[in-house]
Amino acid sequence: MSEKPYRVLLYYKYVTIENPEEFTSEHLAFCKELGLLGRILVSSEGINGTVSGTVEQTDKYMEAFRQDPRLADTIFKIDEEEGHAFKKMHVRHKKELVNLSLEEDVNPLELTGKHLKPTEWFEQMQDPNSVIIDARNDYEFDLGHFRGAIKPDIETFRELPQWIQDNREMLEGKKILTYCTGGVRCEKFSGWLKREGFDDVSQLDGGIVTYGKDSEAQGKLWDGQCYVFDQRISVPVNRVEHVVVGKDYFTGEPCERYVNCANPECNRKILASPESEEKFMKSCSHECRTHPRNLYVKANELTPEQVEARVKEIAEWEANHSSNLA
Repeated sequence: MSEKPYRVLLYYKYVTIENPEEFTSEHLAFCKELGLLGRILVSSEGINGTVSGTVEQTDKYMEAFRQDPRLADTIFKIDEEEGHAFKKMHVRHKKELVNLSLEEDVNPLELTGKHLKPTEWFEQMQDPNSVIIDARNDYEFDLGHFRGAIKPDIETFRELPQWIQDNREMLEGKKILTYCTGGVRCEKFSGWLKREGFDDVSQLDGGIVTYGKDSEAQGKLWDGQCYVFDQRISVPVNRVEHVVVGKDYFTGEPCERYVNCANPECNRKILASPESEEKFMKSCSHECRTHPRNLYVKANELTPEQVEARVKEIAEWEANHSSNLA
C-alpha cells in the first residue's frame, strides 16, 4: 500500500519507434485519458519522460508499457508524493532524446559505457585512478553533485563533447565515471566517449535518483540535492548525511532554493533565499532589474521611481559587500 496518494514516475527507454509522430499524438491522448500530468519526449530512438498521477493512474500507465513489446522492460523510478509535480501534460516529438549536437549520432543500443550498480559505483568513485564527470547542466551541478566530481566548464549538455576534446589530457589512462539524473544522457555520452577512444568508461545505472534509493549505497558521497525538472525542483539523495553545497547567488550563504530571474528574456536559474529574492528583486543583474519586462516589477506594481530607488539601494549594498563576495 502506498502511503501517499500520488506518484512521480521517471523513466527512459532507448528503442526503435516507427512513426514517432503518430506515437506522440496517440501517447498524449492516452496520458490525458488517464489524467496524468508531465513532460515526455518521443523520437525514433525511444522515449524519455516524467509523469505524475494518482497511484491508480500510474499503475495503469506502467501496465500499458508492460503490454507493449517495445517498452515492456522499461524501468520506472518511483517517488511517492502528496500531489502532482506538473501543471500540464506535454508529449513532444524530437529528433533525438538528448541533444549532444553530434555530426554523427551515437546509438546507445549499439555503443554505450558499462553500467555500474550503485554499490559498484560507490566503490569505483573511491578508486584513485577514477575521474568522475558530471554530465548535467551547470545549475544542476551547483545544487548537488558527487564528492570529487568534475564540473565541466559548460552551461548545457550539448557543449560537453567539445569540453572533453579540450581537456582530453586529464582523462587519458583514467577510469571515466559519468552520471546524470536518471541515466538517459549518460547512455549516449558514454557511448560517444568510447567512440572517441576512451576504453574504460562507466555510467551510473539508473542515474542519481536510483543511487539515492539504493538500500546499500544510501546516496553516500553525494553532497547537496538532486535537481529535477518538475515543480519539486529538487529531491534528496544522501540518506546518511546532508551537506549543503549550493550558495546563494547574492550573498554566498548556503542555499538550496532555485528561482528564475524575473527578466523573462534572461530567465536564468539562480539560487536565492526568500530574503534575497525580495531584496534583489528576483533579478540576477542590474540590467535584468531595469529591464522593461521585469516580472517582479510588474507583480509588485512598482513605479519607475520605486524601481530607481530599489536599484540604488542594491548598488549601495553591493558596493559595501563586494570584498566579502569576491
